[in-house]
Amino acid sequence: MSEIRIRVQAATLNPADAAAWSRGYFPAPLEGTAYGLGWDVAGVVDAVGPGSHWTPGQPVIAFSHGLPLGLNRGQAEYIVVPPQAIAAAPAGVDPVHAATIPLNGLTAAQSVELLGIQAGQTVLITGAEGAVGGYAVQLAKRRGAVVIASDLSPDGAFATKVAGADVYVPASQTPAEAVREVRPEGVDAVLDTARLGQAVIGAVADGGRFVTTRIDALPQAERGIRVLLTQVGPDGAMLSTLSDLAAAGDLALRVAETYPLQEAAQAYARMIKGGLQGRVVLTME
Repeated sequence: MSEIRIRVQAATLNPADAAAWSRGYFPAPLEGTAYGLGWDVAGVVDAVGPGSHWTPGQPVIAFSHGLPLGLNRGQAEYIVVPPQAIAAAPAGVDPVHAATIPLNGLTAAQSVELLGIQAGQTVLITGAEGAVGGYAVQLAKRRGAVVIASDLSPDGAFATKVAGADVYVPASQTPAEAVREVRPEGVDAVLDTARLGQAVIGAVADGGRFVTTRIDALPQAERGIRVLLTQVGPDGAMLSTLSDLAAAGDLALRVAETYPLQEAAQAYARMIKGGLQGRVVLTME
């Protein structure tokens, strides 16, 4: 396997990173190794192994997938990734915005695949104003689905006006009950990115699908509903598709604040504080 070394220009902060070092959410790294941070980067190919079709100087985005070994390394000046974890950067998109695609874009895309929805079917997406949920709304709409979105926002401005959701259910309403008012038979599928779990499985029609992005939010299956967990992994072809969508302006990318790498501690503090409409990104140049 011919690996690629990338000179990192931008790396997005993710709650998963904060969970790793603040709560011990993920397993400890192997003995003799240090836990790294950073799942997704944008940068330039710096060096390649023999047989690689990549060449130094190419702008790329990459997914640093080090679990369960604790070897994520995206928030650094350089990173080495396998070929299945890399894609050409979206043309016309700056590295800061491009760096927001890999982890959350792949999680959304792989979750939508698990939903198995077809054109005309209805899906409820919780956490639709967030990073994964926002991407998922856009990708589900591209499949021709009718999307009911739910989140903490009172109006769902991003989910509806930007991402294209057909209906918005604010958190002041119980999603399952609100969905049944809109569609009494229930939706064909639910993508739960907000960790509502059992509280929202009632929105699914008998025999439908329930996909969650968190293992700690798996509901008990009922009424023939298939419950699935998204376990995001590298996928160069899917990452390339996401990059092409972003280049065409068909995937909305949101950045709230940027910090230089040496101010990573301040950047994490700001992310954890919350209240941002977009991502916090570290820059290396």
